[in-house]
Amino acid sequence: MRVHICAVGRLRQGPERDLYDDYLTRFDRTGRPLALGPAKLIEVEDKKRSGMSAEATLLQKAIPSGSLICTMDERGKLMSSPDFANLLASWRDQGRQDVSFVIGGADGIDPALRSQADASLSFGKMVWPHMMVRVMLAEQLYRAASILSGGPYHRA
Repeated sequence: MRVHICAVGRLRQGPERDLYDDYLTRFDRTGRPLALGPAKLIEVEDKKRSGMSAEATLLQKAIPSGSLICTMDERGKLMSSPDFANLLASWRDQGRQDVSFVIGGADGIDPALRSQADASLSFGKMVWPHMMVRVMLAEQLYRAASILSGGPYHRA
């Protein structure tokens, strides 16, 4: 199952980018034998700063046709890392070829795009910078692959 991270804005070089790249490399290595991955980042940018609806249009174009859509949103479902791992495995086992995790810009995700989502996840009630959400998602993808492979990374 291919993983697409469709996000508003550009993740520039720096510590966040280093962490993101490291976790996605780990995910790709650990997930491949489990039919999870590869993971790909698709960044979109509303250069005219037209707002959430313009960002939503760009994000919709970035999402592969037929992909399961999962928004990363403060109103989304809270779940444990093992539950997230099981969710990924269930999507894979249902024969989903693509899953797209959608991360909005500074103002979030347009309600019209949110309503099209098959799932919505939250990293808590606090609002996180959208660039950090990428890092946290990459880490959770790696953790999920580690859990599903029986690896030692996750200790609960």
